[in-house]
Amino acid sequence: MEPVITADRLTIRFGAFTAVGEVSLSVGRGEIFGFLGPNGSGKTTFIKALCGLIPIHSGQGSILGLDVRTRVREIKHHIGYMSQKFGLYEDLTVQENLDFYGSVYGLTSAALAARKRELIEFTSLGPYLNRHAQRLSGGWKQRLALACALIHSPEVVFLDEPTAGIDPVARRALWDLLFTLSGQGVTFFVTTHYMDEAERCSRAGYIYLSRLIAIGSIDELRRMPEANPPGATRLELRMEHSSAALAIVRRLPYIHESTIFGRSVHVLIEEASIPRLAGDLAASGITAAIQPAEVSLEDIFVTLTNRIASEASK
Repeated sequence: MEPVITADRLTIRFGAFTAVGEVSLSVGRGEIFGFLGPNGSGKTTFIKALCGLIPIHSGQGSILGLDVRTRVREIKHHIGYMSQKFGLYEDLTVQENLDFYGSVYGLTSAALAARKRELIEFTSLGPYLNRHAQRLSGGWKQRLALACALIHSPEVVFLDEPTAGIDPVARRALWDLLFTLSGQGVTFFVTTHYMDEAERCSRAGYIYLSRLIAIGSIDELRRMPEANPPGATRLELRMEHSSAALAIVRRLPYIHESTIFGRSVHVLIEEASIPRLAGDLAASGITAAIQPAEVSLEDIFVTLTNRIASEASK
């Protein structure tokens, strides 16, 4: 796959503080790449560096083969950027926002009119053209923000937590738009805290404490040795009152990790202790249906985070 975003040991520092440390990755044309990590881990800083908004301390970065250090002006014509917070002009209408961003990118009147028709149809914004942005719901604001990011037909689009704060229906609709554009060859670099969204990406990377600690397809991440320690396996314990049972499950010495998924508790357990589990739960008054559980992205990232945090505290 042709790489359109590359980073080679890219490092960003603010004084003595390292915000992004030696991150290397590449993203192919038409790919939806998920970039995950806790707040403050360096996700937004990394995006801003690739967009030429903040300087790189060391290492290399490129967009479509253009060096992000020296060819920022050219790069800006090929990328779109949708920030974490709604960044458009709330006192302008939908139509006026589209017109403004089209003029910023230097579109001629004819080109802007044609592109607006395409995007209005694509995002279904037609009924809201004369509504002020501040009066749009969260989901429609995000559609408008996406339309403005796409107004100049960029080949690469950076989306920084594009679905934060919007409802599940609006989230799915926005992702359907991304999939359509991806199929047309547009490359997306997306940060998100939603694991279900991460699983929709072609590949994902996880950054923690400024370092990229995992990258790959979803299946590759699920097979990581760190997420599947030898001699241990993951089980689902389906039971009544899972919240109350969690504290009891966590006291069992052979349970390494445990968390709630709806009415179930997912655990990472020593395989040799599985025969003991049902009896130990019953002794505490818990009846559970026990079955194998597939490792989730949340399991992977929690495991990696806990391991690195533990190593850093030593």
